[in-house]
Amino acid sequence: MLKVEKISKSYGNNLAVNDLSFVVERGEIFGLLGANGAGKTTTFRMIMGLLDPDSGYITLDGKPIDYGVTDNIGFVTEERSLLTKMTVKEQVIYYGILKGMVEEEILEKLDWWLKKFQIQDYKNRKIKELSKGNQQKIQFISAVIHEPKLLILDEPFTGLDPINVKLFQDAIYELQKQGCSIIFSSHQMEHIEMFCEKLIILVKGKVVLAGYLKDIKKEYRKKNIKLVGDIDLVELKKIPGVLAVNALANEYEIKIREEEVAYEVFKKISKYKVSKFVIEEPSLSEIFIAKVGEKYGE
Repeated sequence: MLKVEKISKSYGNNLAVNDLSFVVERGEIFGLLGANGAGKTTTFRMIMGLLDPDSGYITLDGKPIDYGVTDNIGFVTEERSLLTKMTVKEQVIYYGILKGMVEEEILEKLDWWLKKFQIQDYKNRKIKELSKGNQQKIQFISAVIHEPKLLILDEPFTGLDPINVKLFQDAIYELQKQGCSIIFSSHQMEHIEMFCEKLIILVKGKVVLAGYLKDIKKEYRKKNIKLVGDIDLVELKKIPGVLAVNALANEYEIKIREEEVAYEVFKKISKYKVSKFVIEEPSLSEIFIAKVGEKYGE
């Protein structure tokens, strides 16, 4: 279990992280979100022991973060951090030994991961000869070869096509089943919704929203109606509580202030031929934009 308690970090007069607390349980995938400059990278560096917080505490399984504990942490960054003149085999052996493994164990696990990612033939290829997507696979393997207790994923799907995203998705769920605690950060909100039950959103180093995703969506009263039919858009826009009516590719999206407004919309369209009427929770992207934009506007 990772426990972050009231940590703060400043660079001169810039308060990068402000009194941040959260817990990531064993086997939990936790979302850490924020716009650029929100304090995510500083938080990651403190968790990995690269920076000391000015105040507060960070522990992994009850132990303060130090060089003994960081061997139990893996980190996949958005930017490539590979030694491109090395072969895949040399690269992973290098990282594995840094984490205290022996070569025989590293090679056994490497073969397993290469097969899982469908790149068995790349074992003796140089990193610089691989595509960006396959380099990201090697970066992932290097981060998890030692079976970390905590894995930090910062934009892990950069450069991946949908097929490879699915391979990564399966790999992440496999690690979760093994009890690995995972912090997931991405600007692609659909990935956060795919993986994370619990999350926090940072703005200028401070938490503006935290909790379970299902509860956050429930408390955010605005809803969306997806509608297919031949209807009068002007009439819909006049209904109190209807915030917007958008024509999408094959349907209409009606944004409403709260769920009760849906009844008024349904009454209004009942005289038309309608083949679809679905009330949906707002997307995490909508909530993120609303909360972050609201704080930046203060």
